[in-house]
Amino acid sequence: MKLFTVAYYVYMVIFLLGLPANLLALYAFSRKIHTKASPTDILLLNLTISDLLFLLCLPLKMHEAAHGMLWLLPEALCLISTYVYYSTLYTSATLLTATSMDRYMCVGYAVWYRQHVRPLHGLVASVLAWILSLSHFSYLYVIELVPKNFSTSSPVCYDNFTEAQMILVRSVRLELCVVFFALPLLISSFCYVRFILILSRTERLQPGKRRKAVGMAAGTLLVFVVCFLPYNLTHVLGYATQAPVEWRAEALLLTATNAISDPIIFYFSSSAFQGNLWGVVWVVWRRICCKTNGANPAVEPSSGPTP
Repeated sequence: MKLFTVAYYVYMVIFLLGLPANLLALYAFSRKIHTKASPTDILLLNLTISDLLFLLCLPLKMHEAAHGMLWLLPEALCLISTYVYYSTLYTSATLLTATSMDRYMCVGYAVWYRQHVRPLHGLVASVLAWILSLSHFSYLYVIELVPKNFSTSSPVCYDNFTEAQMILVRSVRLELCVVFFALPLLISSFCYVRFILILSRTERLQPGKRRKAVGMAAGTLLVFVVCFLPYNLTHVLGYATQAPVEWRAEALLLTATNAISDPIIFYFSSSAFQGNLWGVVWVVWRRICCKTNGANPAVEPSSGPTP
């Protein structure tokens, strides 16, 4: 099976699974912020928005894959979709890192955290994450996209550079790898290792909460390793060899799974998300049963853990 066929089905599955999962997360965190906001909730809400913007690009990527990786849509859509696709990927990595720092400070410096940290700090961190990623990719496009990427014989989006352009592109990609992958991975690993060690020494912590915390930490680090590591490794290899990396396209496909991995982390890290998930499942199940049996709807149970 050719790569563009695989890409088409991978993008389709991610879109069909990721869109409802992230819309549910958007609903859950929006409700939570309007009742009792925390910095973590604001960070995860922004992470959800980032994933939704990424998912909105996937129909265009599916169209591209369906036509053998040739871009037959207007060139402006190539510029916009590429900008959103890559900038949201790195925004996600930055927000995941900020979340790990917030969780570590919450348990490692509990008294100081309760006295000084406010939801506004989560908003400021989110804004800084967006500015950092969007500004980086603004100057990346000055290098990669302003020069013509389109050939009259083979219209290709974001993959048709001259050798002179590639010298600059590889340098920028290496910098992106350091700033948006290597440093976030190191920071997140340190924070979550310390986070888990502190919780393991907390005797009064309920086992369920401990499992949830470990699941959140493991899920975040797994996203970095599975979703981001292979693609960022191509940046390093490309710069070291000054040659194309043959499996770069396959590595790029793995990054797309980030959009369905994040809701799994939400489930482990947020009782608000868990509660709204089971609440929505109950409502859907009740309506199906009512239509099937013609019965009156039962009393809706508690939506789950208290946010």
